[in-house]
Amino acid sequence: MSDLHQTVTTGFQTRFDTEPTGLWSAPGRVNLIGEHTDYNDGFVFPFAIDRRTVVALGVRADRLVRVASSFAEETVELSLDDLTPENLEGWSAYPLGVAWALGQFGADLAAVAGFEVFIDSDVPIGAGLSSSAAIESAVAVALNDVWQLGLDRRVLARVGQLAENRAVGAPTGIMDQSASLLGRADAAVFLDCRSLAAEVIPLGFDAAGLELLIIDTRVSHAHSTGGYASRRASCEKGAQLMGVLSLRDLDVDDLARARDLLDDETFRRVRHVVTENQRVLDTVRTLREQGPTAIGALLDASHVSMRDDFEISVPELDLAVETARATGAIGARMTGGGFGGAAIALTPHALIPAVTAAVTAAFAARGFGTPDLFVVRAADGAAREQD
Repeated sequence: MSDLHQTVTTGFQTRFDTEPTGLWSAPGRVNLIGEHTDYNDGFVFPFAIDRRTVVALGVRADRLVRVASSFAEETVELSLDDLTPENLEGWSAYPLGVAWALGQFGADLAAVAGFEVFIDSDVPIGAGLSSSAAIESAVAVALNDVWQLGLDRRVLARVGQLAENRAVGAPTGIMDQSASLLGRADAAVFLDCRSLAAEVIPLGFDAAGLELLIIDTRVSHAHSTGGYASRRASCEKGAQLMGVLSLRDLDVDDLARARDLLDDETFRRVRHVVTENQRVLDTVRTLREQGPTAIGALLDASHVSMRDDFEISVPELDLAVETARATGAIGARMTGGGFGGAAIALTPHALIPAVTAAVTAAFAARGFGTPDLFVVRAADGAAREQD
C-alpha cells in the first residue's frame, strides 16, 4: 500500500471509526496545449499526470453523507435529501457537488444509500494541475461503483463539469474531468469539446529523451473569481457579434473580419481562441508526423498568445517560460486557467537540473517566492485501487 493509500485509509478510520468499502483515485492533469478553448467548443490536448487524489469511501445504512479530508479539520455532514448546490460551500462542494450532479444524470438520489468519504491528494492545489477535477473524478468513479450506476467515463466527465459549474460556481469547460477520467500512460487525450469525441494520442516523450517539467510559481489563482469569468464573457460576446454559436465556428481566415467588427479587447480574446484551436490541431499532426521534438514552437506561440491576447499570464509565469527556454527547454508555456499557477517546459532529460537551477535563481533575483519544480509523466486515468 502506498503512503497516500495508507493516509487515506487511516484518515477514514480515524474520522468515521469504521472501515471503508474501498479506495478510488483520479489524477490531476496538465494541458499540453489548448487553453480556454474548451468552453468555446474547441479542441484541447491534456494528459493525466502521475499525481493523484485518493478517496476512501464507505456506504452507510441511512441517508446521511459525511465528507472529510486531510486538508480541512471539519467533517461536513448533510442528508441526501438536502443535497442541492445552494446548500454547498467551501471545499466540500467538490465531492458533494458530484453526488448532486449524479442525480442530474440519472441517479435516483431518493433511493441510494448515504456514504462517508475521506480525501487526500498529492496534486498541488492552485498550480493549474486541476486538483479540483481529480477530486471530482475520484468521487464520481467511487459513487458510480457503489451506487451501481453504470455510467461511462464520458458521462462522468460531464457530471464533474456540472458539479464544478453549479455547486462550486466555476464556469469551467469539460477538459479537466475528461483528462482525469480518460487519460492513458505515455499519451494525451485529443478532445473535441463540442462532440466530446476523444482520441488517445501517444506522446513519445520517453523515446525522445524528453521530460515535461512543471514550474509551479506558487502564485495562487481561483477559477471562480472574476478574471476567468470575464474572459469567458468576452468569448461569448465575440461569438455573438460574429454571428456564430461559438468561437469554434471561426478559423484563422475569419480574423480579418473579426478585427473590423470587434473592439480591440474582444478581438484579441477571440484571436487567442481561434489561433489556439489551430495550434492544438497542428500539435497533434506534428506529433504524428515528426514526433515530440518538433512541437516546441507551438508551445512557445501558445504562451505569447495567452500573455498578449488573452492577458492571463503574470510576471512569474513569463519569467519561468523565458528562463526555461533560455536554458534549453525546446518549448514552454503557462498552463491552466491563468492568473498564477504553473508553467510547463518540454525539456531534454539531461537539462532538467540546469533548467531547475536557472529558474530558481531567476525567481530569487527578481524577489519572487521560491517556485516548486518537478517532472510529471502521462498516467492512467481514474480507477478503483486494489484493496
